[in-house]
Amino acid sequence: MANFEQILHAAHEAGDYQPVLFAIPYAQLIGMDFQRFGSDVMFRLPDNPNNIGNPILPAVHGGVLGGFMEMSAALHLMMMLDTPAMPKIVDFSLDYLRAVRGGSDTFAECQVIRQGSRVANVIINAWQTKREEAVATARAHFLLAP
Repeated sequence: MANFEQILHAAHEAGDYQPVLFAIPYAQLIGMDFQRFGSDVMFRLPDNPNNIGNPILPAVHGGVLGGFMEMSAALHLMMMLDTPAMPKIVDFSLDYLRAVRGGSDTFAECQVIRQGSRVANVIINAWQTKREEAVATARAHFLLAP
């Protein structure tokens, strides 16, 4: 079985990052997927009863949303920067803006704000029905592999 770095290297060469996503157990647990539109990437957290934290509303668990957004940022960096390994999280700051209602998919987009030789800063925005009505926004700092 190939290790993660080999899967990532093959993804960089082929331009197909689905195997990278399938190699991450947490991404599979929450049902995460993505679509590429040229150089843009949209990540999706599908409606899944296992991701519900408050069954009364129902609302997605905040930790699931945070994990989804952090994973989106790491995958975005791997896709955009041809990193040889999974970037290591240094800092993650998340602002919850609205309840993430069950019964609807959640989407996220990432933007690399600054990328140096060792560190990259990423902004992540998540929404459900309207991109303009964000449910959460986050800032992540990653240490890039040498």
